[in-house]
Amino acid sequence: MTLALYIHWPFCLAKCPYCDFNSHVRDAVDIEQWRAALLADLAHEAAAAGPGTIGSIFFGGGTPSLMPPGLVADMIGAAAGHWTLADDVEITLEANPSSVEAARFADLALAGVNRVSLGLQALDDEALKFLGRLHDSAEGLAALDVAQRHFRRVSFDLIYARPGQTTAAWEAELTRALGFGTGHLSLYQLTIEPGTRFATLAREGSLVPLEEDPSAEMFALTGAITASAGIPRYEVSNHARAGEQSRHNLTYWRYGDYIGIGPGAHGRRGAVATTRHRKPENFLSAVSAAGHGIAEARPLTPETQAAEALMMGLRLDEGIDIAGLSRRFGLPHEALIDPGRLALYESLGLVRGTDQRVMVTEAGMPLLDALLGELVPASLVAA
Repeated sequence: MTLALYIHWPFCLAKCPYCDFNSHVRDAVDIEQWRAALLADLAHEAAAAGPGTIGSIFFGGGTPSLMPPGLVADMIGAAAGHWTLADDVEITLEANPSSVEAARFADLALAGVNRVSLGLQALDDEALKFLGRLHDSAEGLAALDVAQRHFRRVSFDLIYARPGQTTAAWEAELTRALGFGTGHLSLYQLTIEPGTRFATLAREGSLVPLEEDPSAEMFALTGAITASAGIPRYEVSNHARAGEQSRHNLTYWRYGDYIGIGPGAHGRRGAVATTRHRKPENFLSAVSAAGHGIAEARPLTPETQAAEALMMGLRLDEGIDIAGLSRRFGLPHEALIDPGRLALYESLGLVRGTDQRVMVTEAGMPLLDALLGELVPASLVAA
């Protein structure tokens, strides 16, 4: 069995309007206490999951690039002690593109990290200010340069379809981004999520979201430009050269098993979904009392697993193996995908389907959320 391991570091560098973990900013962190807690949490999951091979490790969360490199090395070493690490194990760390964090890249590479994901988000200072980022474009690109010197694989993200952004401006920004030569790009359309700063600004009229037609045009343009550059879309928002896809995220999208460690981390092992205590102090208390930070371990029915697998797998350009899903969860084809809806959206050119595989087309990807609601039977979602 091949597993993915996610390690969540909850602490942030500073409060910012973009971050979900503002309450996790701390003046000081007791590293030894956290080392012991994370290692104990990892040991518990290793015992619960059983033997296997780790194909990827992902350090994410608040500001994981501020984890001491020694702690990163300890976690990688502990994972190798509990499981077998694949010969080509992918070890990714999320990082903000700041000079403070870039200064740690050399030590993090020595600790075992071989891939970094940088949150550039824009190549324009005004856009970065609007997005609430703490870095400017010059600092971000300097961090990218350092990352490319120290890590074998580098990815960075950009956000487009920003208010007032034109198609021509996005084409120029994306073309410039492709010129930096990374093998992976995450390109997200700006979305207005409830409860965020952007939602407040939109409600107040200070932010006017881009209309649907220009957004759809930018999405299509993004696919065409990246494909032409040899970094085609393999997931609705992710683009990579052959062999450069994020193996860790592919585990999620292909509904493989993954282990979640640390405050707020989620996991899937077998037919059980795990959720860790989100607040750092609660997580530490739970580990001290029970030897792990689990807040909930929820059994999943075959129907729930199938619905989740469909929701994740249809995000991929490769689509979903319906026959394999049917065998895996013991459910008939017609229980997995509504045949009538599938035929309708095939006729509209939004999906392609056979007895073996169903995939969303390039034309359907901008409508993915709506299509998921149409294709996945309500009885499966409600189970």
